[in-house]
Amino acid sequence: MARPISASHDQRRDEILEVAATCFAQQSYPATSMNDIAAACGTSKARLYHYYSSKEAILFDLLDRYTQKLLLIIGQAEARAERQAMDDRAALHELVRAFLGEYETSATRHAALLGSTQFLATEQREIILNRQRDVVAAVGRFLRRAYPTRMNAHNQMAITMTLFGMINWTFTWLRPGGPISYADFAEEVIGMLEHGLVDPPSTSAL
Repeated sequence: MARPISASHDQRRDEILEVAATCFAQQSYPATSMNDIAAACGTSKARLYHYYSSKEAILFDLLDRYTQKLLLIIGQAEARAERQAMDDRAALHELVRAFLGEYETSATRHAALLGSTQFLATEQREIILNRQRDVVAAVGRFLRRAYPTRMNAHNQMAITMTLFGMINWTFTWLRPGGPISYADFAEEVIGMLEHGLVDPPSTSAL
C-alpha cells in the first residue's frame, strides 16, 4: 500500500511553486533552470526532484492550480450574486473586484499564465487553454447579462477582451503601495464599464 502524501509535502510543493513563479517572472521560463529554482528555494536540485520531476511539471502544476482558482472565483461570484440577490451589473462589478483582488497577490502566477503556457506539452497546454477559454466565456456571459442592450453575438468577444485588456496586464505596472491600489483600480474599471456600456442618451432627450 502506497504511503499517503503528508501535509508537509503539499506545503513544500506550494512553496516551490511560489518561488518558481517568481523565477519565471524575473528571468523568463526558458531562462530558468531547475538549479535556479533549487537555489532560490534554498535546497539542492536532487531534493527539488523529490517534489517535481521536471521544470515542465512545475509549470503545469502552477498553471493548473491557478486556472482552477480563476474558475473558482467565477463560481464564487455567481453564488454570492445569487445569495445576495444582486442585479446583473452588481454581479459583474463584484467579479471585477474579485479578479483584481486575486491579481494583487498572484502577479507572478498571472505572468506565467500569459507568458509561459506555450512551453507546456500539447496535452497539458490544451488543458490550460481550455480553462482560459472557459474563463473568457464566463466573463462574456456576465457582461452580456449586465449590458444586454449593448452586447450581442457580434461584439461580445471584443468587449470581453477589452475588459481583460484593462485588468490582465496589471502585473506589469500596478504595484501594491503605489499611487493607486488594486481595490481603487477595480472601481476605475467598473466606472469605465458603466460609462462606456450604458445606453447612449436618446436624441429626443437632447
